[in-house]
Amino acid sequence: MAQSSSLTHLDASGAANMVDVSAKPATERTAVAVGRVVMKPETLAIVRAGDAKKGDVLGTARLAGIMAAKRTHELIPLCHPLLLTKVAVDLTPDDGLPGVRVSATVKVSGQTGVEMEALTAVSVACLTVYDMVKAVDRGMRIEAIHLVEKTGGASGPYRAP
Repeated sequence: MAQSSSLTHLDASGAANMVDVSAKPATERTAVAVGRVVMKPETLAIVRAGDAKKGDVLGTARLAGIMAAKRTHELIPLCHPLLLTKVAVDLTPDDGLPGVRVSATVKVSGQTGVEMEALTAVSVACLTVYDMVKAVDRGMRIEAIHLVEKTGGASGPYRAP
């Protein structure tokens, strides 16, 4: 899908307005987001072993996160459809939580950033982990989803403290 030269945003009154982005240069933009799913140690053991009744938790959640990043514009009102050049979702079991750490890196060469795509990828990957093992651990917590870093664009780089 080709990227158009306008974006929709809400003004102070809440009215939707189109913003012309054709004057903005197309640059490489990258966003990295992270989050985690905290669970019981025995639930993490099931995830690690691949013994969940619904199948491969980590592989399925990775795929769900990638798909979500590509469909962010369908999920979040006023997000612009983008031609993403990279979506990487990593899920790492962590005995110290215990749980699964999730990170997403999204890149685009365009006129608008990819922060929402990275955050959506992490959110959906976390939700998928929860869905796949909720039968054994309804007390899991999805936590700390946030933007870690972004580069490119007029606002310049950002790195979370």
